[in-house]
Amino acid sequence: MTALLETKDLVCGHGKIVAVRGLDMELNAGEVLAVLGPNGAGKTTLMETIAGLLPRIGGDVLLDGRSLSSGKPAAANMSGVVLVPDNRALFTMLTVRENIEIARVKGGPTVDDMVDLFPALDKRLKIKAGALSGGEQQMLAMARGLVQNPKVFLIDEMSMGLAPIVVESLLPVVRKIADETNASVVLVEQHVSLALEVADTVMVLVHGDVSLRGTADEFRKDRSKLEAAYLGTSA
Repeated sequence: MTALLETKDLVCGHGKIVAVRGLDMELNAGEVLAVLGPNGAGKTTLMETIAGLLPRIGGDVLLDGRSLSSGKPAAANMSGVVLVPDNRALFTMLTVRENIEIARVKGGPTVDDMVDLFPALDKRLKIKAGALSGGEQQMLAMARGLVQNPKVFLIDEMSMGLAPIVVESLLPVVRKIADETNASVVLVEQHVSLALEVADTVMVLVHGDVSLRGTADEFRKDRSKLEAAYLGTSA
């Protein structure tokens, strides 16, 4: 079976500054990959490169076995790669409903579908996005991504600026998205324990290299391996 999302010897960075080196990765439809690692490990750079926001320095990114054009976000998006960035990138002067409708593709999920998934948005549809709480803004950012019918859904630092109790309520939605839409989900997350609860597989980046990878289940049972990977030592 061909992986839905694949990277081959991928090198990512900014200009000549390399942030991720020689990354090989495969992700099947309906799987959730948690990308973990300390600040500065290259996680956001990886996400932006897959989404086409940054040109590749080397290697390849493939969707359904076909190479994606390097550094062309519109082409990646049209192919089915959707990024929810860490800054959420909302139109703050537009309402919640307008933010969703402007992003929706023909035949994509509707505003009502997004309200079913994120009930907290129901009474906020006429409110400008800039007036929402942090948790509501994250729900809206995810809703805007989902109405684009993603094949690959990239969620960068979903928990940034949010209280742990809010993150705890949002992360199960990530699992539901993968299960119900069959999209491949790549989740960059600092709340390791919560990420392990919804992920199928885990990859730890440290200084641009894969320090550890495996199933979420094995790391739930033995956290010492993850701790060692973060520190750059063997478990």
